[in-house]
Amino acid sequence: MAGMEYAYAVARIRGKELTLLTGDFLEQLIGAASSEDCIRLLKEKGWKEEADDEAMLEAEREKTWNLIRELVSDMSPFDVFLYVNDYHNLKAAIKEAYLQTPRPEVFSDQGTIEADNIRKAVKNRKFGELPKEMQEPAERAYRVMMQTGNGQLCDIILDRAALEAVEKAGKESGDDFLKMYGELTVAAADIKMAVRSVRTGKGRKFLEDALAPCETLEKEELIDAAEKGTEGICLYLEKTPYSDGAEELRRSISAFERWCDNLMIRRLKPQRYNPFGLSPLAAYILARENEIKSVRIILSGKRHQLSQESIRERVREMYV
Repeated sequence: MAGMEYAYAVARIRGKELTLLTGDFLEQLIGAASSEDCIRLLKEKGWKEEADDEAMLEAEREKTWNLIRELVSDMSPFDVFLYVNDYHNLKAAIKEAYLQTPRPEVFSDQGTIEADNIRKAVKNRKFGELPKEMQEPAERAYRVMMQTGNGQLCDIILDRAALEAVEKAGKESGDDFLKMYGELTVAAADIKMAVRSVRTGKGRKFLEDALAPCETLEKEELIDAAEKGTEGICLYLEKTPYSDGAEELRRSISAFERWCDNLMIRRLKPQRYNPFGLSPLAAYILARENEIKSVRIILSGKRHQLSQESIRERVREMYV
């Protein structure tokens, strides 16, 4: 679909952006006396109360995707946002087969492949029925799980494959925004993995297997930095496009994760003024995911009786 063909969809999205949650509204939620008061405020914004918090958040996510399906006939450019769910389902299917215990509740229905098709392919060991890019990592992760019972190694294989799929899809989209999304997603995941490897005492081999290649980080240099500890990673970041995140990482991994999410939102904001192409639609999807994440943080904080300041430190910047 050419850029001009998205013009109607973008015009509709402009109207929907008016309903996105603002920073001021999130402050209202943070200042609310209880999670119940938060939900009342959200209902006034058009959010529907469900059986529990996660059901409400999932309903909002489904609302977003239903809107995009209504606006465009070809959903494939947006698959880049869903590959992580496909690989989550693949991990779940392999562990289900290993435990020989059905767990349908752990599967996501927000993927590019029907979860049941993944489950059947794994159960019957017919990996050729999966998309080409999934076949080799699926078979390798299945073999590791069945032979060793090492769920962590299974996860490493499939998490890296998911990141490689996201990065490849971003590049092949022909869209600068989606390419940026793929690159930033992989870079942030690699940095966080390097920090966790330091904290858990993992060696170089672990990172060589776990880290996915990307253009804005030198994989070997990041591994070298990790061998010097968290400060080594921070010093390496100061030489990369993620230099501003080094100080946040020195504070905590959660502060760095927040910085990564806020960086993505800042990269999204120019799309509010782009009248053509798929980028404004992609930005809207990510903006909704971002507000869903922030609402989850606030509701969880309220239910665990965290202070307002503690919650505020975790909440992400908003798109509008």
